[in-house]
Amino acid sequence: ITPVPLHVRRLRKRGFNQAYLLIRKWRKIAEYFDVCLTAQIERELLKRNRDTSAQVGMKKAERRKNVKNAFEVINPSKVKGKRILLVDDVFTTGSTSDECAKVLMKSGAVHVDVITLVRADRRI
Repeated sequence: ITPVPLHVRRLRKRGFNQAYLLIRKWRKIAEYFDVCLTAQIERELLKRNRDTSAQVGMKKAERRKNVKNAFEVINPSKVKGKRILLVDDVFTTGSTSDECAKVLMKSGAVHVDVITLVRADRRI
């Protein structure tokens, strides 16, 4: 289980990664509900290697271009042969999650699922 990473500059400015906040207490929640959670939460599995522009107001093609080659896997041995759950806060066009999944698959992940808190309505 891994959150979509922020670039280090944005993380310093904001002070937190909202995707990580969504999963940081999953283990405690699973224990509370007596659910077995065997998956590891890997906070630093992916790295955002480029400080991309905020995507608010961008069209789908612009978003894809903005995040192209923006991510890398830090330690491919943690990915190889694994099923990965990628966590993000908002899903609009899927450009960010698609790019992250592409990088994870190239590093040997056998499957990548995505879970988000919000599905944005692009018609608004």
